[in-house]
Amino acid sequence: SHRLVLLNNDYLHGKRNILVTSALPYVNNVPHLGNIIGCVLSADVYARYGRLRGWNVLYVCGTDEYGTATENKAREEGLTPQQICDKYHTVHASIYQWFQVDFDYFGRTTTEKQTQIAQNIFWRLHERGFLLEDTVEQLRCEMCQRFLADRFVEGTCPFCAYPEARGDQCDKCGKLINAVELQEPKCKVCNQTPVVRSSKHLFLDLPKLEAPLEQWLEKSMGSGDWTANAKQITRSWLRDGLKPRCITRDLKWGTPVPHPDFSDKVFYVWFDAPIGYLSITANYTDQWEKWWKNPEQVELYNFMAKDNVPFHSVVFPCSLLGAQDNYSLVNHLVATEYLNYEDTKFSKSRGVGVFGDMAKDTGIPSDVWRFYLLYLRPEGQDSAFSWADMAIKNNSELLNNLGNFINRAGMFVSKFFENCVPAMDLQPEDKRLLALVGWELKQYISLMDKVKIRDSLKCILNISRLGNQYIQVNEPWKKIKGGDTDRQRAGTVTGVSVNIACLLSVMLLPYMPTVCQTIREQLNAPPTVTATMLQGTGNFVCCLPAGHHIGVVSPLFQKLEADQIEDLKKRFGGQQVSTMVVRPATTSAGQTVKNGADPERAKELTLAVAGQGEKVRALKGQKAEKAVIAVEVDKLLDLKKQLALAEGKNPEPTLTKGKKK
Repeated sequence: SHRLVLLNNDYLHGKRNILVTSALPYVNNVPHLGNIIGCVLSADVYARYGRLRGWNVLYVCGTDEYGTATENKAREEGLTPQQICDKYHTVHASIYQWFQVDFDYFGRTTTEKQTQIAQNIFWRLHERGFLLEDTVEQLRCEMCQRFLADRFVEGTCPFCAYPEARGDQCDKCGKLINAVELQEPKCKVCNQTPVVRSSKHLFLDLPKLEAPLEQWLEKSMGSGDWTANAKQITRSWLRDGLKPRCITRDLKWGTPVPHPDFSDKVFYVWFDAPIGYLSITANYTDQWEKWWKNPEQVELYNFMAKDNVPFHSVVFPCSLLGAQDNYSLVNHLVATEYLNYEDTKFSKSRGVGVFGDMAKDTGIPSDVWRFYLLYLRPEGQDSAFSWADMAIKNNSELLNNLGNFINRAGMFVSKFFENCVPAMDLQPEDKRLLALVGWELKQYISLMDKVKIRDSLKCILNISRLGNQYIQVNEPWKKIKGGDTDRQRAGTVTGVSVNIACLLSVMLLPYMPTVCQTIREQLNAPPTVTATMLQGTGNFVCCLPAGHHIGVVSPLFQKLEADQIEDLKKRFGGQQVSTMVVRPATTSAGQTVKNGADPERAKELTLAVAGQGEKVRALKGQKAEKAVIAVEVDKLLDLKKQLALAEGKNPEPTLTKGKKK
């Protein structure tokens, strides 16, 4: 980390200590645009804003690395779980770095500190009688010889009949599921139907913690800025009555349970993962308890998408309340709705949508991505990413509105006044404009204080719109050619405009950090400018006085052309084998292949072919019925055909034999 943020003990004298977290991204999923806006980007904007306001802000996040999904992925890729975590942690870190997400510390949950803190909370809950022991019916795959936790099993949702529900939650209706409730369950590794067996587990006694939880929630929701969806989801959980919740799992990859009777188990990832906020902070500073055991002096902001709400508003607070160790609990729970892609959902396997590692390959700057995602931020309702709309917003709002105003203001100074800000003689019309701009600044601050990130962005665009109208009406390029009075007027309009441009650079910093820096360099703005303008309820002051020398002015944004957008839309629109664009491709041997290759799909199909091959071999080894084997062999051949197409090869069988590498 590039800075160490320590707790400010002068809290009572107005220096706020703000602790910001964004939901820990699951390590082996490459985040898509919806994940980025829902968690890390929203939190980044708020953390940057808090620093601008002079608050003492600590922003932590990291990869959530334990659990079934990691074991699954490791098996698929032929790596150990630790190797998978190391590989994908680096992928996440580089994506967020490209999006300029300015964490104070980006850590991970597979650390010694995680084990210490999670086990300490566990023992405190145990000593205070908040844990229960019970025997659980679980699905066990006899072929794989193990219990099937969460993501190792899929079947039909008992609530909404969605056919691909996981063993812990249905992605369609969002309801939590006990794996044995799934209809037609299948093991995800070998596709066999599992059997029900019993296993002893530990539970967090949520009913026993319901009274302190309700008491705390009433206070936190009453005084903090909880989004409407966070309140509603939490209330619906409480309305249904809390039930004991299992905190252990029959897995190898996880934080070990320290109890001697359960030494073969690990903590369930949803007991364990939120403790990651604490352990990640502990890996950042040995003063971590001053942040996490200090509710009197610390305000905690949790950022997430709505599907994570119950774990942050009910399950995790109950763990901390039951531990009775004066933990800092969430004051402001900020949840977004979902971001969709065009008119569908993001899907890595179908090649639909933009994932974090692909954004930088589009040639569109990181700041433009940030702007558009924040402009669309699903506050209050779902929204959808659209390429055509991104082009419109870039070309109309960034290029023609914001960029045009800032560029013209700077150009007038360099062209008409030799790079020197002219003297300003304010008329009633100028004062009216300054009042309107001042009002938008106050709006921006009051909205941002309430974490209305999307609405605050509109205040910035309103100011540049006012500035453009002001320039159009006053026509300084004409007045500069007139007499003394006209020249004086051109000077005032230019001076006022360039000062508004300077204010915009400050307001833009949380949203578009690189553009903000570029504007400051072009205007040669003093470093003190930020502190002044965002103090109190907002203070629009003249930061570039008469005689101030500016730097070299150049355009801030580029037009997104229709053909460029059309290409991107095709590229990220998903490719089914049957409708692939057929382009000649060349193999390493130089032969031309006629089918369109899709390397991403090929990677997935390679894993599928390997898995299906193993299944066929296992069935043959068990001397299964010929008809059963034949069905699985047909599936294997079909997968191999799809793989050949995805690799751009001819799927027809060839006479040459030999293993494909």
